[in-house]
Amino acid sequence: PRKLDLPGFEDARVLSYVDVLKRKAPVGRKVAIIGAGGIGFDIAEFITHDPSHAKSSTDVDAFLKEWGIDKENAVRGGVDTISPQPPSLGPCEKVYLLQRKASKHGAGLGKTTGWIHRTVLKNKGVTMIGGVQYKKLDGDGLHIRVEDKKKGAGEDLTLDVDTVIVCAGQDPLRELQSDLKAAGVSVHLV
Repeated sequence: PRKLDLPGFEDARVLSYVDVLKRKAPVGRKVAIIGAGGIGFDIAEFITHDPSHAKSSTDVDAFLKEWGIDKENAVRGGVDTISPQPPSLGPCEKVYLLQRKASKHGAGLGKTTGWIHRTVLKNKGVTMIGGVQYKKLDGDGLHIRVEDKKKGAGEDLTLDVDTVIVCAGQDPLRELQSDLKAAGVSVHLV
């Protein structure tokens, strides 16, 4: 995972996605996720999962309840007057999904599935902020600047978070590349 060289980012409150998924590092209740690509979306879904909530991906009744669909089709179109009941943020109190790009969050996700990932996180109450410049982390929280290119101005914000999870890509590991090439082995970088 890529490490960010920013003031305060050596703090124990800063985790990588590997720390969270593989090393099972504890995550606080107020979280900023840096990076809104596939890994950022997966981490947001992972940390906001409420174990007491039935999995709507495997339980038909849970899916219908989450999306406000009438199983008996008793109302017009099976959805009229039915209120969706999306899950909560689970163990989290507040989650921010941040990206440097000002474009739509998850724009690089699958064309047929990106919308559902955005919608699920939005329904859970995840705050998505684009056009972010990361400044520092200190006792007050994560300091960022949000640029609004349409207005030609920016706004400085301090996010009150107790955990920052970095999902900003990976640094390449190419230690073996030159040795393998020198040994005549064909190398393909992924």
